[in-house]
Amino acid sequence: MELDVRHLRVLCAIADTGSVRKAARRLGMTQPSLTTQLHRIERTVGGRLFTRERTGSRPTALGHSVLSRARPVITEMDALVAAARAEAAGPGRRRLRIGSVGSRAVPAWLRRIHDRLPETDTTIHIDISAIALLHLVAAEQLDTAFVHESEGFPLHLPAGTEQRVLVTREPQFVALAETHPAAGRPVVTLADLAHDTWMVDPTADHEYAALRRAFAGAGLDPRVVQVRDNATAAELVAAGEAVRPCQPTSPPGPGTVLRPVHGDPLAVRLLLTWRPDTVDPPTLDGLWSDLRHAYLGLAAANPAYRAWLHRLGRPLHTLLAPTGPPP
Repeated sequence: MELDVRHLRVLCAIADTGSVRKAARRLGMTQPSLTTQLHRIERTVGGRLFTRERTGSRPTALGHSVLSRARPVITEMDALVAAARAEAAGPGRRRLRIGSVGSRAVPAWLRRIHDRLPETDTTIHIDISAIALLHLVAAEQLDTAFVHESEGFPLHLPAGTEQRVLVTREPQFVALAETHPAAGRPVVTLADLAHDTWMVDPTADHEYAALRRAFAGAGLDPRVVQVRDNATAAELVAAGEAVRPCQPTSPPGPGTVLRPVHGDPLAVRLLLTWRPDTVDPPTLDGLWSDLRHAYLGLAAANPAYRAWLHRLGRPLHTLLAPTGPPP
């Protein structure tokens, strides 16, 4: 059997969902047929690509190697198809290709863009890696991208790209079980959670390193595990098996609560990036305004975020950086 793009999508789906069952659902296949497909792929490459663990399917060393080569191939193929469709649509049809890390602000952002630019063909590409999104902007496969940067680990903008800061320092809250001893406190400290197992997503740029940096600053050394599947991570938190960092705009999952961490030792900077030669100033200003309003609306609707601002004595609008570009 020769590998093609369909097989690479199978591997990426398993890696992204952390489960053959979930990957089959995403791809519209049955689990037995996907398992058979995976075995054929493994026979073709000559080794096992995934191991089955209690928490799901995890890539082997060979799997990581194959995935690192498969993802750029899929990205290039998607870009080829998107470019062909745009050309087929005719020169008069405007298009806007947006990228973003996972953020609950994205749906509201897109709604505003659709309302303002109803004749524009707007697409969204979600990737947990800010670095990957920046490379897509630099390669002109995306027009703009909304990314975050972990404190202490600055992103390096590729040549030809620029940025505006949306939020200079967004705190990261922590999700823990409702039954956790610290769940009744309005604010927790890292020391309160020093004996817990912490979870991070291994595909998120610098998340693990940023967490370790915060622990080192507090003189702590808790256990940190890497869990790729978001659903599994949520279930482990609800069961009291672990805690994990989360965006302050996130809603609590079933059986969990979100709490700010004293001193905000876990923080990120939110950025909008673009290429000046593909996004003109009026378009950029519109995207920027839409994103600001979407983020403010999300923060205003989140009780935990509002309570954090109230304790600090900060008005809602002070979350955002100035409206103009950086000096």
